[in-house]
Amino acid sequence: MMNMNVTQEKIDDLNAVIKVKLTPEDYRPKYEATLKDYSRKAQVKGFRPGHVPMAMIKKMYGKSILADEVNKLLNDSLYNYINENNLEVLGNPLPIEEQERVEFHENAEMEFRYEIGFAPKIDLNLSGFKVPYQALKVDDEMLNKQIDDLRRRYGKLVNAEESIATDMLFGKFEELDENGNLKEGGISNTSTISIEFLKDEATKKQLTGKKPGDVVDLDPRTVSQGESDLAAMLGVEREALADLHSKFRFTINEIKRIELAELNTELFDKLFGEGTIATEEDFRNRVSTDLKNMFAFDSDRLFLREATKQLLDNLSIALPDSFLKKWIVATNEKPITDEQLEKDYPSYARGLKWQLIENKIIKDNEIKVGNEEAVDYTKGYLVSQYNRYGLPAPEEDQLNQSAMRILSNKEEAKRVYDELYSRKVLAFLKDAMNLAVTEHVYEEFMKIAGAQDHNHDHEHDHDHEHDHEHHHHH
Repeated sequence: MMNMNVTQEKIDDLNAVIKVKLTPEDYRPKYEATLKDYSRKAQVKGFRPGHVPMAMIKKMYGKSILADEVNKLLNDSLYNYINENNLEVLGNPLPIEEQERVEFHENAEMEFRYEIGFAPKIDLNLSGFKVPYQALKVDDEMLNKQIDDLRRRYGKLVNAEESIATDMLFGKFEELDENGNLKEGGISNTSTISIEFLKDEATKKQLTGKKPGDVVDLDPRTVSQGESDLAAMLGVEREALADLHSKFRFTINEIKRIELAELNTELFDKLFGEGTIATEEDFRNRVSTDLKNMFAFDSDRLFLREATKQLLDNLSIALPDSFLKKWIVATNEKPITDEQLEKDYPSYARGLKWQLIENKIIKDNEIKVGNEEAVDYTKGYLVSQYNRYGLPAPEEDQLNQSAMRILSNKEEAKRVYDELYSRKVLAFLKDAMNLAVTEHVYEEFMKIAGAQDHNHDHEHDHDHEHDHEHHHHH
């Protein structure tokens, strides 16, 4: 390592000035080597390549080559100094705008000064905190409804004699004229109506208690879901709908009912894989657990929001505020006004403190995310995307390759690792803090989960990418 002369003056616990002194011996060798390189390659009118006088090369390029070399040296020496002394800095060192400019020529002794801000020491004692945890209470009503849905999914269609609110009607639509008689040469098409998905209650009522052969006059708009569905139902092009003002006659040919699948091992195997579930009791427990898990994400999200808020409100964490404000101004791509800075800084500082708390938890508890976990997570994500679009997931090899490809992109990989670290931090907090669990039935739970979303200034959806030393570098 080059023996640069780097010293630190501490101002207080959170601020210091670092001085870097450079002598000609530090930068001369690199500077002269680069000059030589230039003199070999430079194209100057009137001279053969490699024969341009050195004085001319210096005049043309000396200043900028010297500046480049000095900058590289400064960066390296600062970086090495921070690393070798294990300084936990926030942001990056900021050059102090000095009154006297540095003398810049090839025999100058130069001194550069930088401000640095330190990360505060955080004392994390979590046992004193009591955090509410909102859980879903799966009551019988909810459980039975879910079980009926699963049974319906694997049920079979049978013919019924009289329609009820969950049946499907197979029949024929025929256009009527304004007097309510069949229209000569009007639209006629055979189609189905699913009673249970109708929005219009009156129409629903009108279609129940009917038998095959019965006739109902109705407005087809009340039994379809939007324009393209309506066009398909009547067997016409969408353009033809513009002129449709009349009612239609619907003649019921057949009433189809889904007969719920029996609660037996055949159904259990179909739903959960062979031999996983044996008895009806096991089945009920499993469905109940699955429902709870479906909503656990919301419960965890609400918990994390509450835990974050409590920690940030109650831990006194001091930051080098004025340094950070300068640093934000210096590194922001767009110029930022003082008002904007004052307005944004509190939420920026909060986000930064939370990141420091997370990093401390990760470091103190030696939380690690392995490459394999990242690959598994990414594969799971891919499979869920395929499922969302109703596509079968690719074979294992192909999944592995896709996951590797995603993770070879630096930003994607950072996203995956950050997410996995956050999950582990969440699990740690649930363990370390006292949870006050409250169970809510579905309606209440959704109210709480939804309400929190709308009226909350999302605590850590910060736009600022903080680039302090994340300890979760992989």
